[in-house]
Amino acid sequence: MTGPELARAARALVGTPFRLHGRDPGTGLDCVGVLEAACAACGTPVRLPNGYALRCRDLSLPAGLAAQAGLRETGAPVEAGHVLLMRPAPYQHHLAIATAPDRMVHAHAGLRRVVEGPIPGDWPLLGHWRAHSPRN
Repeated sequence: MTGPELARAARALVGTPFRLHGRDPGTGLDCVGVLEAACAACGTPVRLPNGYALRCRDLSLPAGLAAQAGLRETGAPVEAGHVLLMRPAPYQHHLAIATAPDRMVHAHAGLRRVVEGPIPGDWPLLGHWRAHSPRN
């Protein structure tokens, strides 16, 4: 799985309904479900946990999700296919997949669907990971 493949797979999910703990694009996805579905579309199936709360202080779960998906932490500038861990509100962590250095696909609870849009400048970036394969 390459970064551009992951970004394309994420874009294909735009318009999918939002569903907390959702893992099936046919019935709805949350931010973790977007990552799981995009990885599966790239030929890298992974089962990520879904028993988490919307708000928490512990960053080990999101970081562990990235590792389970075969991603590696990177300090490089954001590019298409990077998985971003952000904090949109206190004690709320959110995963998104970058489609460009300034754009992302994510499950938007307020809009009730998966959307693509600008990376919000006021959401602190807590970590980001890149796809790793022999091809990239």
